[in-house]
Amino acid sequence: MGTRIPALATAMLAVMTPAMASAQALVCRPPARPDIPRPDLPSASQPKRVVPIGSYTLALTWNPGYCRANGGDADSRFQCGGGNRFGFTLHGLWPDGRGREWPQYCTSAEIVPPQVIRETMCSTPSAQLIQHEWAKHGTCMGVTPGEYFGTARRLYSALRYPDMSALSRRPLTVAGFKRAFASANPAVKPGAIRVTLTRDGWLDELWLCLDTRMRYESCRAGSGGAPDRARVKIWRGGR
Repeated sequence: MGTRIPALATAMLAVMTPAMASAQALVCRPPARPDIPRPDLPSASQPKRVVPIGSYTLALTWNPGYCRANGGDADSRFQCGGGNRFGFTLHGLWPDGRGREWPQYCTSAEIVPPQVIRETMCSTPSAQLIQHEWAKHGTCMGVTPGEYFGTARRLYSALRYPDMSALSRRPLTVAGFKRAFASANPAVKPGAIRVTLTRDGWLDELWLCLDTRMRYESCRAGSGGAPDRARVKIWRGGR
């Protein structure tokens, strides 16, 4: 089925630049009793698919933009309100295939334990999204929920970010954003970054490409993301 996730090397953290802004959870108080998520099951449009893992994607969401579009959703209350404030949030760690197809919903998914949800809420601030990520992606990696989210959080927490407010106030292309992000993270070259935009050109997500040992690598051609020449707008959420 999948490949067991290796332990992350301590050296990976050492190459990150500590002076750069850590724009993950600006303000976050995890709930003492997180919501119990609904089961997330395969469907006709999202079927079970067991294929070998060839690489991984670490997906990050620009939260101010997300909340601008989804702040009224019931599953977004913690993420977009309640006194919490986020910069980039952890969407998920996704196994990619070796060809056009990728593994998903590989085995039956238990409900993620409340303690794991609570530990993850300041990275992935939605209990239902946590359940979805485990069911669709984590079950293909041959690990427990705690191991899956622990690895995803360590990768996420090691990242640093450029000054997003400053970037939002000047003309910016996808290529320019990739360079700024890579400057903040020496282990992540511009070629390892895919940027997704909304239809209106607002920053949506970053998809970072990893090999099977969780090392950043150049993304495969045609694997998604906006073209380098595209213009990027960054929603600051009133800041």
